[in-house]
Amino acid sequence: MGGLLGSASFWLYSDHEVWADALTAVDAGPYTPRYFNQEEWRFLNAACERIFPTDAHGPGARSLGAPEFIDRQMDTPYGHGKLWYMSGPFLNAPENLGYQLSLPPRDIYRQGIAAADAYARQHHDGRSFADLDASAQTAVLKDLEHSEMPLGSVPAHFFFEQLRQNTLEGVFSDPLHGGNKGLAGWTLLGFPGARADFMDWVNQQGAPYPFGPVSISGETA
Repeated sequence: MGGLLGSASFWLYSDHEVWADALTAVDAGPYTPRYFNQEEWRFLNAACERIFPTDAHGPGARSLGAPEFIDRQMDTPYGHGKLWYMSGPFLNAPENLGYQLSLPPRDIYRQGIAAADAYARQHHDGRSFADLDASAQTAVLKDLEHSEMPLGSVPAHFFFEQLRQNTLEGVFSDPLHGGNKGLAGWTLLGFPGARADFMDWVNQQGAPYPFGPVSISGETA
């Protein structure tokens, strides 16, 4: 669904004239979600971490700021569904025909999280998704992925793919958008980031690139 589309509008809404000022404000303290409530935020942090967990290769989605990235997206044109045609009819149709639901991403998350958390409580003695151990959380996400739980007007598989895609976008986005903290996602991939000049490395097939990643703002790993 093109989660990075509309991300730049965050800076237009945040009363910061330059990116550096915005980044300084963001890094001033722990992030407070703008859209998600406390229970939704707990679910999102736990689910993102299960989708991209911390392991021997590096930090997971929570440390990399993927939940923050998703929360910020909810207040952009993307989150409000302003980038698509959002009038009916709403039909079950192949993906190549475009987005077919009546809900913008922010409502997909709100309704999907509530239904998935209710499913977790129903099957795990009243415990919410965020309170389950890692294996139980993985099992719930698999049920979500395979559409084995009812989510009302939100198709379960669609909600899972929305969550998975936005999590990975947060892990590997430019840090300007709230994710990829410390450029650790790019470091994991060996991605050089927003460097302006690669001419010295054109046609050097197989040659290791010796420089670390750099963000749009100039941050380096």
